[in-house]
Amino acid sequence: MNKTSDIIQRRREKLADLISNNVNLFPNDFVVSNTIRDINDAIEKSPDTITQDDPVFIVAGRMMAVNRFGKASFIRFKDRTGQLQAYIQKDRVGDKAYSLFKHLDIGDFIRIKGGMFKTKTGEWTILANELNLVSKAIRPLPEKFHGLKDPEKRYRQRYLDLIMNQDTRDIFLKRSRTIQGIRTFFLERDFLEVETPMMQPVPGGAEATPFKTYHNALGMDLFLRIAPELYLKRLVVGGFEKVFEINRNFRNEGVSTRHNPEFTMLEFYQTYSTYIDLMNLTEEMFRDIAKQVAGSDIITYQGNKIDFGSSWRRMTLFAALEKFAGIDSNLINDKNRLLEFASSKGINIAKKSGMKTIRLGKIITKLFDVLVEPKLIQPTFITGYPVEVSPLSRKSDSEPSLTDRFELFIAGHEIANGFSEINDPDDQKERFLQQVADREAGDEEAHCMDEDYIKTLEYGMPPTAGEGIGIDRLAMLLTDSASIREVILFPHMKPRD
Repeated sequence: MNKTSDIIQRRREKLADLISNNVNLFPNDFVVSNTIRDINDAIEKSPDTITQDDPVFIVAGRMMAVNRFGKASFIRFKDRTGQLQAYIQKDRVGDKAYSLFKHLDIGDFIRIKGGMFKTKTGEWTILANELNLVSKAIRPLPEKFHGLKDPEKRYRQRYLDLIMNQDTRDIFLKRSRTIQGIRTFFLERDFLEVETPMMQPVPGGAEATPFKTYHNALGMDLFLRIAPELYLKRLVVGGFEKVFEINRNFRNEGVSTRHNPEFTMLEFYQTYSTYIDLMNLTEEMFRDIAKQVAGSDIITYQGNKIDFGSSWRRMTLFAALEKFAGIDSNLINDKNRLLEFASSKGINIAKKSGMKTIRLGKIITKLFDVLVEPKLIQPTFITGYPVEVSPLSRKSDSEPSLTDRFELFIAGHEIANGFSEINDPDDQKERFLQQVADREAGDEEAHCMDEDYIKTLEYGMPPTAGEGIGIDRLAMLLTDSASIREVILFPHMKPRD
């Protein structure tokens, strides 16, 4: 029998003993009036008025440590707001409660009623007048001094990670505040929060491989959405001029430190605006959220200071390739020479299975991803993406081969993608037809034709700009997390076997 099994066996013996003495192991009739934060706030407000008899607090939480001294014991327990020490004395709580206490283990949930006092070391401690068992734990927590360090176990058993590691709890508290801050930011600017379908008959809104399912009652294939974009723009056509959605997207792609098949996105659309307006809005929002969550518009991410407060750099895709990758502007339109350049840098740009050729735009963006993106540490907007890799973006009036589009990069990560929207239905249909041709040529990530969306545009859409922001990657930045798994409560993982 291993150590854990031995502990579980001993705990089950305690359970049997308690049951034989008519102890309810999982009661649900106790009142809890206070949190540990309430107690700390009361002490901070008027410490001189706090005594062991008045005021009386009723608090509950999980036992994290026990130090027994025969007829008295010190314990530490915690709730969602913090950790507190308690003093359990047989003469004060009574024989029955103290007998119960001797059957309790680290990990059990308890309820304590009592006043506060200071120990000789100056630590505020609750002096128990009453002690109750609220819920019995059968399995032992990880050992205090070793904690839960193994990432694999932390991700698979996130509940243990949250119990044992305050840093993990802080990450998800910050993530929650980030999402709340975003929601407040848009609501204060008269945006309407909406919800769009997660199961869609035609996958669209981004270039990605979808998850496919089948609806029995409707007798049709459906796809988990890769983006809400086309539905949000349908709402713009319907008259909702400023909309946003915070919700899940699903892409059947690899898992890495930056990718999870299921992830959270913010997408928003604003009429009578351009992609430049959205760049300005994004700067404003990131500064606002950083101050709320991190306390400053200057944060540290993986050893780099990231300054959200200064004016953000803006440069074209081609200028970035020249500056950071050394690609001369004369090479930009020469596919063969670009492929030779890529090969000289050890970058393999292979055709996907079934594809007859590689499009120039795909080569350019691949070179950018490998040679430029990791070097963009400070917030940088990259603009001027080719039409062929931007099937939903409006063509530039000054350079029709490019689009009014940007991507935002921070700390070597792509954080956002935004553009002025196509509101010409004929132009959009031509782009979809080209995507269909690419798909038939073997590009599984190319867009499908969405005839209903074309019909929607034929009813007229005002000039609009839209943007998508990866919430998980933003949370990584604001919590200094190196992996996306650190900021997703339950990341997808391969089976143990």
